[in-house]
Amino acid sequence: MRVGVVGCGYWGSKHVRVLSMNPRVEQVVVIDPRSERRQDLLRAFPAAASAGTLAEALPKVDAVIIATPPSSHAELALRAVAAGKHVLVEKPMTTSVVDARRLIDAAAAAGVVLMAGHTFEYNAAVWALRDAVRNGDLGAVYYLDSARLNLGLYQSNINVVWDLAPHDISIFNHILGARPDSVSAWGGSHAHRYLEDVAYVRLGYKELDVAAQVHVSWLDPCKVRRVTVVGSRQMAVYNDMSGDEKLRIYDKGVSSSGHEPPATGEAMHDIPVTYRYGGISSPYLPVQEPLAVQDHHFTDCVASGSTPDTDGANGLAVVQVLVASDLSLRERRSVSLDEVEG
Repeated sequence: MRVGVVGCGYWGSKHVRVLSMNPRVEQVVVIDPRSERRQDLLRAFPAAASAGTLAEALPKVDAVIIATPPSSHAELALRAVAAGKHVLVEKPMTTSVVDARRLIDAAAAAGVVLMAGHTFEYNAAVWALRDAVRNGDLGAVYYLDSARLNLGLYQSNINVVWDLAPHDISIFNHILGARPDSVSAWGGSHAHRYLEDVAYVRLGYKELDVAAQVHVSWLDPCKVRRVTVVGSRQMAVYNDMSGDEKLRIYDKGVSSSGHEPPATGEAMHDIPVTYRYGGISSPYLPVQEPLAVQDHHFTDCVASGSTPDTDGANGLAVVQVLVASDLSLRERRSVSLDEVEG
């Protein structure tokens, strides 16, 4: 098949590289209005073709990957779907719930594959963490926490939540096999005049009685990419910055005596707890690039007509949380996901 990559900046150029090694792909078409960018990629990948616009490229491709700024995702994806092309859209899939639903409906009507680019759902460490949670290895999940921090890169049209949090929202949904019911967000604009550059987002999974917190920042001295899951039996940390042991399972925990809290007016005594300090294990993880796994899955789904693991509904679930986060930041309150359906 012939696959076009729309937008050949940081992520788009990575797609061009992995698609060039994909045995299903006959030709990659580099689509970008910047001629110098197209020429750079054509020098690196001489078998590729190029086009300045999506309209110019549509007759030359069977599928497209959209890696442009988020505000253009819906328009470009809808145009490709209307032309009968299969589409993978980088995160976030759209910038509104309405556009996400329009895109899902249009893809279904056209009979084409629609996939959200949630790369971490194709990460071997995330798969192993998911299995540890769902198999009960960690026991009952108490809470989840993530930190995605760095100094930059500042965006001009989206805040830090829209830029970084989609990764962790999709990871949490994937690990838990569920979608949150409520969102609370706090954020601050420091180096940027009006867009939040640091934020905390709390997701409530009511049915599971679990809360998850996402900390994102463009204004931190250290680059951090970490997900922690704390269970009643064990704890797990996925550190994407670690070289060899990206996932560690800690046989540690705390058990309380089960004593009832003191009645009002009674003296507060120390509540006896038992600490458990066990070993640390790190499961074997196959060496494979998540982006390559994701793009292989996309081309496999195009070839077979299968529904992607990160389909349009998966992309919509993340967009709903992002929209709810914006509302929570503005109104400084917890927001139900039902409120952002319009």
